[in-house]
Amino acid sequence: MKKAKILTTPHMERCIGCHSCSLACARLVYKKLSWDTAGIRIVSSGGLSTGFEAKSCLACDPAPCALACPTGAFSQRRGGGVLVKRKLCIQCGDCAEACPVDAIYLAPTWEPFVCIHCGQCVAFCPHHCLEMVEMSLGAAPAAEGKEVAS
Repeated sequence: MKKAKILTTPHMERCIGCHSCSLACARLVYKKLSWDTAGIRIVSSGGLSTGFEAKSCLACDPAPCALACPTGAFSQRRGGGVLVKRKLCIQCGDCAEACPVDAIYLAPTWEPFVCIHCGQCVAFCPHHCLEMVEMSLGAAPAAEGKEVAS
C-alpha cells in the first residue's frame, strides 16, 4: 500500500511560541523571511499561560481549497493536502475562503501560503512539537490522540 507523510502537531503543550517553524518554512520553502509568508503559523490560544496553537493545513482529502481554486493552482495531493502551482495563481483568495481551519494565509498582495507537508519545519522546533506521520493513502489523516496540523 502506498503511503504519504503529513505534518502533525502532537505536542503543542511544549510550544513556547518561538515561531522557529514558521520562519524555517518561510525561508526554506517559500524563500522569504517573514512568518507572514509561511505555511504554518503559531498563535496564542489566549495568552502566554494558556499556550499556543499551530495553524496549518489538516491535509483534507478532498481539499476544499483545491476544489475552490478557479485556475487549478491548488490541486489535490495524494495522501491529503494540496500541491500549489504558483504560476497559475491569480491571487483571488478563494482557496483561503474555502479552508475550514483558516490554514491558508494571504499576504497583503493576496499571495497564498499553505503547508505542503514537506516537513522542513520539524527540525527547527526546539521542543519537538511537530512530527511527520506516515499515512496509508486513503486513511483518515488524524491518528488517535494526536492533533493533525498540517
